[in-house]
Amino acid sequence: MKRKFEVLVIGLALILSLIGCNKNIKEKDSFSIAFMTDIHLQPEDKAVEGFTKALDTVNKLNPDFIITGGDLIMDALGQSYGRADSLYNLYQEVIKKSSKPVYNTMGNHEIYGIYKKSNANPTNPEYGELMFEKRLGKSYYAFEHKGWKFIVINSIEDTKKGKYIGQIDSTQISWIKNELKNTNPKTPIVISTHIPFITAYTQKYGGTTLPNDSTLVVYNAKEVIDLFNGYNLKLVLQGHLHIVEDIYIDGIHFITGGAVSGGWWEGPYKGVEEGFLFITFGENDFRWSYVDYGWQVQKP
Repeated sequence: MKRKFEVLVIGLALILSLIGCNKNIKEKDSFSIAFMTDIHLQPEDKAVEGFTKALDTVNKLNPDFIITGGDLIMDALGQSYGRADSLYNLYQEVIKKSSKPVYNTMGNHEIYGIYKKSNANPTNPEYGELMFEKRLGKSYYAFEHKGWKFIVINSIEDTKKGKYIGQIDSTQISWIKNELKNTNPKTPIVISTHIPFITAYTQKYGGTTLPNDSTLVVYNAKEVIDLFNGYNLKLVLQGHLHIVEDIYIDGIHFITGGAVSGGWWEGPYKGVEEGFLFITFGENDFRWSYVDYGWQVQKP
């Protein structure tokens, strides 16, 4: 989502290079992950060099794995097939520099050709979400790691009218229900979604009584969250907005994870640097920090 955003932290102090939630986690039982969202990879603006630097930083931190938060490439929505194809190929090549497994979340910019300016043919076998699925795998799935369950969601819905909205469709709703039937209610759960379930961005920067737009948040997020009643949902990882915020409500953290690309590889916004989340999990809790990996845009 290409707008100018600031870092927003709800109920937490702002530190320019590191924002986080520090909790005592027993190191014996712990593991860590990196959440890298809004990469917007492209050959221009030294984005490859920047993303490589981010991956080098993650490799040194040595997490168990990476979850990407969507918008892996600069854009496929309004691009020619050749441009979209080249961006996907570029991402698939650069991500090999990760020394750890990578679990991808689909963002709106991974959807190929639904904007009219793309001139894409809807009969193309990679039209829409199919480009992501054919190249990077399923757009929604679940896995378990060291006692935690991770659920990766496809939060993008093609309206068939040349635009997208944030929505979890009925097929995924049914799938989530079935996943939960086979999940111990005590198992701690993490969701990854590109478009946020909950954010305070509009109210903070637009006005406290303004509603969120359906391209800004998942409009049926309440329906999805309610599916987890009686289960141990601890964390929802979110992208899309290029801000950092941690909203804690009803025992759930909704954390929007900034952007690896910062301001779309044009530099930080209002002093907010390019970065990613680093999260350490214990038996039933976690701590997180936002890591500035030191990227500096070289002005001509």
